Amino acid sequence: MLQYASTLGAWVKAAGMGLPPMIHRKSSAALADEHAETRLHCDVTGAKPNSFSNVSAGKTEAQHREELALFGHMLHQRGLVVAADGNLSVRMEDGAILATPTSVCKGLMQPEDMVVVDDQGNRVKGRRLITSEIGMHLAIYRLRPDVMAVVHAHPPIATGFAAAGLAIDQPLVAESVVCLGTVPLAPFAMPGTPALAQSMEQFIPDHNAVLLANHGAVTYGETLQQAFWRMETLEHVAKITLVTRVLGQQNPLAEGDVRRLLGVI
Repeated sequence: MLQYASTLGAWVKAAGMGLPPMIHRKSSAALADEHAETRLHCDVTGAKPNSFSNVSAGKTEAQHREELALFGHMLHQRGLVVAADGNLSVRMEDGAILATPTSVCKGLMQPEDMVVVDDQGNRVKGRRLITSEIGMHLAIYRLRPDVMAVVHAHPPIATGFAAAGLAIDQPLVAESVVCLGTVPLAPFAMPGTPALAQSMEQFIPDHNAVLLANHGAVTYGETLQQAFWRMETLEHVAKITLVTRVLGQQNPLAEGDVRRLLGVI
C-alpha cells in the first residue's frame, strides 16, 4: 500500500508525484477552511513542517521555563513517562536551548530546574546536570530550522511498537494524517550516546515524530504545545493501530483521501 508521510514533500516523494513545492503549499492553503477544526487541534497544520510562522517568538526565558515544567507534568500525568524518564527542550530566540535536566521526575519538575545549553550541548546556566540525550535534541534543531521544541518520552503503546520492530506508518485515521504523519522506526542505539542521534538523523527532515527501537519516541514542532500534542497523538494512534491488529483487520484510508487530506490534489 502507498504510505503517507508527515511532510508534503515526503508524501509526494512516496507517491511518485512530481509537483513542485510551491504547488504543494498553495494546495494546502486552499484546504485550510475545509479542515479548520482538525488543523486547530493540530496547532496550525502539524503534518507539514516549514509551513507556518514562529509562534514561539517573543517569549521570555521565564515563560519557557514555566511551559517546560507544565508540559513535563502533563507527560507524567498522562503516563507518557514514568520516574525520571523523558526530556523536553525549547530553542529560545537567542539560539540557546533550554532543556529539562537529567534524573528529575517530570511530574515534580520546577521551572528553576531547567538548564540552558549552547548548540554544542555545553551547560551555560543552571544548577542541575544536562540530560545525556541532549544530542538527540541538538540534531533535530540542526536539521530542522523550523523546529522550536522537542519532546522525548516513553509512551507505552507506541514504545511497544518500537520494541516489536514496527513503525506506525498506515493512514488509519484522518487526524493522524493531518496532525502527525508517518512515524518511522529508527534502529536501536544506546541511550545517552551520540549513536542515538545518528540513528534517527535520516528521518528528521521529513517526519515530525520518530520511534526509537526498544527505547521510546521523539516528537517535535514549532511550539512546545505542538510537540506535546504530537506525542499525545502518537500514543493515541498507536492504541488505534493496536486495536486493528487485535481485531485482525485494517482498513487504511484510500490514496485519494490521503491526497485530499494533505492538500495534494
